[in-house]
Amino acid sequence: MTTSQTTDPTTHAVTGERADLLESLAKHRWFLAHTVRGLTDEQARLRPTASELTLGGLLKHVTATERTWADFIVTGPTAFPAFDESSAEEWAEEFVMRPDETLAGLLADQTTVAQRTDELVRTLPSLDVAHDLPPAPWFTPGARWSARRVVLHVIAETAQHAGHADVLRETIDGQRSMG
Repeated sequence: MTTSQTTDPTTHAVTGERADLLESLAKHRWFLAHTVRGLTDEQARLRPTASELTLGGLLKHVTATERTWADFIVTGPTAFPAFDESSAEEWAEEFVMRPDETLAGLLADQTTVAQRTDELVRTLPSLDVAHDLPPAPWFTPGARWSARRVVLHVIAETAQHAGHADVLRETIDGQRSMG
């Protein structure tokens, strides 16, 4: 392992690959959070397109997804519920901002989850640590993902849904994340 790939255990400062991964993840989290700036809870629950997606629901889903994948890095496939009809319903609920949830609360949860993931990426002995993926129709049977692969997946998931959020926001009030 070269110096640029190591972490300093006293400061948890990172360089090289880890810094690049964390910077990319932070950028896409920021785009998602920036997209919901200034909205009311009611606006965050709107479904302004033919899709069932809402801004609050997207934020909630992305946060839950990051939380589960960070758990996977630590504990392996037990981080995921067994795939069946009830777990599919739970997953669908991740996209719903309930009446008792607030945008401020969802943003606070995103911050908490982000801090945990970032600390995990900073302090893992190696990004090569890998676990078998759980059985599910969307995973290749017998596949293993490293912590590195998981972080790349979380970045992609966050970026994809930040793009969805931008379309929803522009439909609600004309505001865009960029431009």
